[in-house]
Amino acid sequence: MLSADARARIDREIAKYPADQRQSAVMSALAIAQREQGWLSTAAIDEVASILGMPPVAVYEVATFYAMYDLKPTGRFKLTVCTNLPCALSGGAAAAEHLKARLGVDFGETTPDGRFTLREGECMGACGDAPVLLVNNLRMESWAGGEKLDRLVDELAAAADRGEGAPRGGEGGR
Repeated sequence: MLSADARARIDREIAKYPADQRQSAVMSALAIAQREQGWLSTAAIDEVASILGMPPVAVYEVATFYAMYDLKPTGRFKLTVCTNLPCALSGGAAAAEHLKARLGVDFGETTPDGRFTLREGECMGACGDAPVLLVNNLRMESWAGGEKLDRLVDELAAAADRGEGAPRGGEGGR
């Protein structure tokens, strides 16, 4: 299921740990699998478990504990808005409402064209830059108010039109 390139990247992550601690690479291995596949299917989780020599349920526990992993397909661009109290009070709630209106979706939903999934996120550790959001778990946008959000959505939509960015289905390609 995973490409030779993804397997090689996972092997590089495994090499960072002592031989008897392969499982320490589980989070990065899941991220690599998700980046390539677009989300974490049961087959992808099973393959990561096999590579790391872990029981599949142990890998599934990690994948379900952390919000950055997607167990079902998402839009090409996953926008996660921090709505933790400091961000919410500093414009995060307004930013979330702006995106909901602009995209026509609520948290946990994907636009009909498959371009955007909107998520609510917890603290991203950048309260001084509030409001903040993550694009595809990799790109942080700070001071993300109305006009900046509109420019971001336009930029990402244009990238989707050019076939750039994550493949449809989620985090893949990011």
